[in-house]
Amino acid sequence: MLGNIEKHIAEHLPFLKQSKILIAISGGLDSVVLAKLFHSLNYSIGFAHCNFQLRGEESDEDETFVKNLATELNVEVFTKKFGTEKYANQQKLSIQMAARKLRYEWFQEIATTFQYDYILTAHHKDDALETFLINLSRGTGIEGLTGIPERNGIIVRPLLPFTRAEIYAFAGTNKLQWREDSSNASTKYVRNKIRHDIVPLLKELHPTFMDNFERTQVHLRESKDIIHESIQKLREELVETVADNQYRIEIAALQKLANPKAYTYELLKKFGFNAWNDVSDLLSGQTGKQLFSAKYRLIKDRTHLLIQKRTKNKNASEVIVINNSESIIKTPIRLQIEEVTGITDTGKNILYIEKEMLKFPLTVRKWQNGDYFYPFGMKGKKKLSKYFKDEKYSLIDKENQWLLCSGESIVWIIGKRSDNRYKLTKLTKTIIKLTLYENKS
Repeated sequence: MLGNIEKHIAEHLPFLKQSKILIAISGGLDSVVLAKLFHSLNYSIGFAHCNFQLRGEESDEDETFVKNLATELNVEVFTKKFGTEKYANQQKLSIQMAARKLRYEWFQEIATTFQYDYILTAHHKDDALETFLINLSRGTGIEGLTGIPERNGIIVRPLLPFTRAEIYAFAGTNKLQWREDSSNASTKYVRNKIRHDIVPLLKELHPTFMDNFERTQVHLRESKDIIHESIQKLREELVETVADNQYRIEIAALQKLANPKAYTYELLKKFGFNAWNDVSDLLSGQTGKQLFSAKYRLIKDRTHLLIQKRTKNKNASEVIVINNSESIIKTPIRLQIEEVTGITDTGKNILYIEKEMLKFPLTVRKWQNGDYFYPFGMKGKKKLSKYFKDEKYSLIDKENQWLLCSGESIVWIIGKRSDNRYKLTKLTKTIIKLTLYENKS
C-alpha cells in the first residue's frame, strides 16, 4: 500500500510534496494508517486530535493514545477538548453535525496559526460508498452521488482510492496499534447500519462491487463536470446583473428550455436555493411570491425571477426626519436641501420646489399601501401602486424607493417623479433645491 499511495500522490496530489501537512487523527484504524504512511514517506506532518468528550474515559484514552503516538514518531501534536453536547444544543444541531463543525473550524484555525499547507483526513473508498448510499436513501441530485471530494480547499483525502480491507491489511502487516471506537459497533446510527448490514450484502452480491462503484463514481464526476460547464454558459446568458448583489432571470427564457425545472434548479443552486419543488413552483407562482436561502432571497416578479442578497437592518417602516435647519441628510440616502435664488443645474436627481408649500419637519420614508400623489404635469392624483406598475417597478425596486413627504403628502418620489402641488409658480417667493447624491457610505 505504501508504494500505491506514493504513486497516487505523484499522479493526482503532487502539491502535497514539500508541503507542511496537518493530519486529522482520531486514534482509529484509518487515521493511524494515514499517519504511518505519511511518516514513512518522510512528509513534514503534525497531528490534530479532537476530544469530543462523548464517551467518557474512552475519549480521554484516545487522546492519550494519540499523544503517545506523536511522541513515538517525533511529530508535533495538537489536542483539544470540546463540550460537544452543549454546543449541539445551543446551535440546535445533531451531535454528528456539531462535532463536524467544531472539528473543521479548529483544524482551519491550527493550519492558519501554525502555517500548515494542507489538512489530511482518512476518508477511504468504503466511506465514499456509505456517503453515496446515505444520500441516495434521502433523495439527492448528482452532487450527492459523486461522493466525497478528494480535495476541498486545503482539505485533502488521499486514502479515497483505497478500501477498508486494504487499510486493515496494511495495519496488520506493519503490526500497528489503534483505538476502537465502541460507538462504531452500534447500528442506531444510519452510517453504521449501512456499514454493517447493507454494504456486506452488496459486496457479496458481486465480487468486484467496490471496483464497479469506483468506476461509477468516475462516470458521475465526469457527467457533473459536463453539467457544470453547460450551466455556467447558460448562467452567463440568462442571469443578468441588475445592481450590486442583485440579479434577475427572464422567466420566458427559462420556459423555452427543454427542462425548465432542472435548469432553474441548477442556475439557482449557486445562490443557496436547493429545495427542488419550491424553486420549480415559483415559475408558475403568483407575483410577489418569495423564497429564502441563507444569504439570498428569490422573488417571482411579473416577467422575471429576482435574486437579491439578504441584508440586515432593512426596515420598511424606517422614517428619517428633516428639520427646517438641516441642510443635508447622509443616511439612508444622501440628500442636500438648500435655499436658492433661481434654477441653475437640472436633472432627475434635482428638484426645485416652493418652500411656502412645505410643512416642516419633512420626512423620508418607504411607500405604504394607499399612498398617492399628484404627478407633475398631470391634474389628477394617482396611486403609487399604479405608478409603480406603469413604470414596471419590480418588488425590489418598490422596496428600495424612498419618498420625500411633507406631512402626509408626497413631495417627491426621490430621483423619479415630483408632485405637481409643489411646483414653482410665478408667485413663488422662496425656492428650495433638493439634490440626491450617490451615497458612498
